[in-house]
Amino acid sequence: MSKKVMLCAICNVSSGNCGEDCAYCTQSVHHETNINKFKQKEISQVLNEAKMAAKNHALGFCLVTSGANLDDKKLEYICECAKAVKKQEPNLMLIACNGMASLESLKELKKAGIFSYNHNLETSKEFFPQICSTHSWDERFQTNLNAKEAGLMLCCGGIYGIGESEEDRVSFRKSLALLEPFTSPVNFFIPNPALSKITAPRLNADEALKILRDSAKDLPNTRIMVAGGREVILGDRQYEVLENGASAIIVGDYLTTAGEIPSKAINELRKRGFEFAEQCH
Repeated sequence: MSKKVMLCAICNVSSGNCGEDCAYCTQSVHHETNINKFKQKEISQVLNEAKMAAKNHALGFCLVTSGANLDDKKLEYICECAKAVKKQEPNLMLIACNGMASLESLKELKKAGIFSYNHNLETSKEFFPQICSTHSWDERFQTNLNAKEAGLMLCCGGIYGIGESEEDRVSFRKSLALLEPFTSPVNFFIPNPALSKITAPRLNADEALKILRDSAKDLPNTRIMVAGGREVILGDRQYEVLENGASAIIVGDYLTTAGEIPSKAINELRKRGFEFAEQCH
């Protein structure tokens, strides 16, 4: 029986200049980070990235914007992007990641062809106030409820290695289990001098793999996806994630950091006997 892995690609359609103070995020104006900042990508560039994602066997294609909320202007732009991508690459499963959002806005995304909404809880309700003061964990949770009510599939996870305790990790996954996401991205924090509020020691590979096994155990009906930090934290052990509870990975670059070169990742996965999922179920 063949082994299958689901690949997803990220398209950062607006970057930086976010007014929120999330301690782990390089896109916040509260941190002096040297990242590429722009308001909106041209639709033609989004289409080029969608074409490349499909060529690289990605099934999911995530349209990500910086900022706290999905406002009317952003909604109009994401709907335009979604319709254009769907027309050019009808087999891509479109994911939107645009911050906190109302039920009405999320319904509009669904009409435009968005399959799934990604809005991470990030960490436990108890620990969240230590890493963000400009919005609440409850607002994040409500957006996920709104997405489900709008008929969108849910992509919801978080980030590990930001100073949370083991109790926080357990609490966080219990909250995820209440939402029953279709997919849950697991991010591993990469220390950055500009993100000085986070002083936790860097996760090691064994810790990261345990987090994945715990995630798969606590979310038995959810597809666990390994996202940011895979290459840095796991190094040459990064493909062990697929033996430790994960069944999906990001191919290519992340929001503000470079990932494994897609061709290299694809060759490595094939060498290990993997085929690439062509449908999400």
